[in-house]
Amino acid sequence: MNPSPHAQSAHPDREPGAGPAAGDRTWPAVSVIMPVLNEERHLTDAVRRILDQDYPGELELVLAVGPSRDRTEEIASRLSAEDPRLVVVPNPTGRTPQGLNIAIKASQYSIIVRVDGHSLLPGDYVRAAVETMEETGADNVGGIMAAEGTTPFEKAVARAMTSKLGVGNARFHTGGEAGEVETVYLGTFRRSALERVGYYDETFVRAQDWEMNHRIRQTGGRIFFTPRMRVTYRPRPNLRALARQYFHTGRWRRVVGREHQGTLNVRYLAPPFAVAGIIVGTVAGAAGFWPAFVLPGGYALAIIAGAAVEGRGLPVSAWLRLPLVLATMHLSWGVGFLTSPPRLGQPTPAKP
Repeated sequence: MNPSPHAQSAHPDREPGAGPAAGDRTWPAVSVIMPVLNEERHLTDAVRRILDQDYPGELELVLAVGPSRDRTEEIASRLSAEDPRLVVVPNPTGRTPQGLNIAIKASQYSIIVRVDGHSLLPGDYVRAAVETMEETGADNVGGIMAAEGTTPFEKAVARAMTSKLGVGNARFHTGGEAGEVETVYLGTFRRSALERVGYYDETFVRAQDWEMNHRIRQTGGRIFFTPRMRVTYRPRPNLRALARQYFHTGRWRRVVGREHQGTLNVRYLAPPFAVAGIIVGTVAGAAGFWPAFVLPGGYALAIIAGAAVEGRGLPVSAWLRLPLVLATMHLSWGVGFLTSPPRLGQPTPAKP
């Protein structure tokens, strides 16, 4: 990795003319980008975790702030006034891919660290990202989406989001050994890779990470997962928000499958098959073919049994919510996938 002109030595306070000390190195400057919308609850903590990074090189943070209904814009302005490393730029659409591209273009350094407003970075996150990128030569590196809740409902969602029963075997959800993968959570990119593929595709309101990483891999780049990079993620606070999140994720994951043929696998097809089986079984059973009830009944029993195992160690209040959380995630994702309109993700035709 070529050093940035803003790169710093790991030992800036050493005597001039002194010989090289063990561990001396040049650290490249890093731009952290964060699109935010209605993030009043978590924004201050998220920003402080970034600006307090244990990273020897220069660091800037660019917030792309959408038109929020809460105090997000006010908080962002106050934080910017407190620290010159924080730059605030407007994101008029409020949409994530547009905000990401706006922030990238407003940033100045050759390494881009993507963060979300409800993500909390550990103190060594940027250091680990830069070291991993240099060691592997990858175009994008990322780690674990470590969901952690505070309320009983959020704790149930966090357990579901870090279990194979809830989200499959993606390493950025459940952990695993370091290595090349299809996609990672958030990501730390080489600017050259983002420029090579034309930045984020702004038609992808959701699933833009997976789609971006696919294009990077298609152009010869490598995506690398490391468990060293662990990000605390705050889950949705209620059932309605969780259902909405997974419904739209399912819809947009099907758009990715239509756009990039051959990218769907069993992990992505399991929820829509479950939804179809439950519907067929329920309708056939209600029509008099009683054995068909084994489909919805079997799914319900599997979720209850799976939740009993996956929920070990949770408080009882969270454990009791886990079956409902798992079913909501699966079925919302599946319904979203099955009902994804063919025109979703297509550019809107210009008016004559």
